[in-house]
Amino acid sequence: MDKLPPWADAVLVPLISLLLAAMISALVILGIGEDPIAAVKLMITGALGSSYGWGYTLYYATNFIFTGLAFAVASHAGMFNIGSEGQAMIGGLGVAIICLMVPWPHWSIALPAAIAGAAVFGALWALIPAWLQAKRGSHIVITTIMFNIIAAAFLNYMLVNVLRPEGSMDPATAKFPTGAHLPTLHDMLAPVGINFSKSAPANISLLVALIACVLVWILIWRTRLGYEIRALGKSETAARYAGISPTRIIVIAMLISGALSGCMAINNVMGEAEQLLLNATEGAGFIGIAVALMGRNHPLGVFLAAILFGFLYQGGAELALWTSIPRELIVVIQALVILFTGALDNMVRIPLERAFLAFGKGRKT
Repeated sequence: MDKLPPWADAVLVPLISLLLAAMISALVILGIGEDPIAAVKLMITGALGSSYGWGYTLYYATNFIFTGLAFAVASHAGMFNIGSEGQAMIGGLGVAIICLMVPWPHWSIALPAAIAGAAVFGALWALIPAWLQAKRGSHIVITTIMFNIIAAAFLNYMLVNVLRPEGSMDPATAKFPTGAHLPTLHDMLAPVGINFSKSAPANISLLVALIACVLVWILIWRTRLGYEIRALGKSETAARYAGISPTRIIVIAMLISGALSGCMAINNVMGEAEQLLLNATEGAGFIGIAVALMGRNHPLGVFLAAILFGFLYQGGAELALWTSIPRELIVVIQALVILFTGALDNMVRIPLERAFLAFGKGRKT
């Protein structure tokens, strides 16, 4: 069958899908009586025109990198992990317990422990759906959706009845000790003479996310385990014939996926809020699905797609603040990006394949 060259599949298809989504979004903005060009300029200025804007864009992107990588790892094993939201919630619980139970003298000691806590709690929350899929044949989509709801209820119980400080009315933990506060990009860049916004929430967890991208790339494409994950995702029958245990790979892949989702809490719980709040994930687990799909489940693509969605989040907030365009319109734009890069992928891909074939640039498999 004729297919696109790798560069066209990785770059051209998402780019055209993004342009189509932008065109439809422009028509929607026109439909409510606003100027789409002015709206785009305001979004770019608000999200990328200052270190404050960049700080929020990178903060959101950090969340999406973790959840995008989580979905990508599960996807390579042939699973649709829709439970990143719940796994990130429980990962936040792990971070809170680690940060509150020990009087940490410095963030450099607290951070590795918090990463471990977030990863372990997130992985454990993914373990039961993984086991049900591997042993009982329960569909991973259904079980992970259910576990999102259970995670929200469990976190609500913990914050209201167990971790809430005495005398407080808010469903939240106490503030983490100073030794568990992570340095922001302002703190990190000031010593080298770069003046970054003090109020921007982007912090050192961005570097952790970038390291996670590299580690996932090494895992999937440079290790035996990664080969087994990809083999199972391509064909379970072939994987069994090659001596690969589907049960083992399903469980391991979901544990890694859950751990990556849990690590998102390093950014939003430990880095930004410095306490565990209700609904701290803010839908980032679901956005991670779109990020992974747009990034073709490759760490570099996930990183670039996460920056795009970080831009949409921050730019959309600025748009809602300074114009009469409602904040909900940004959700519509995000939905259009997801629609064209995910559900309508073949609408772009098939004509491109035909065009490349007509010009003799396609490849045969």
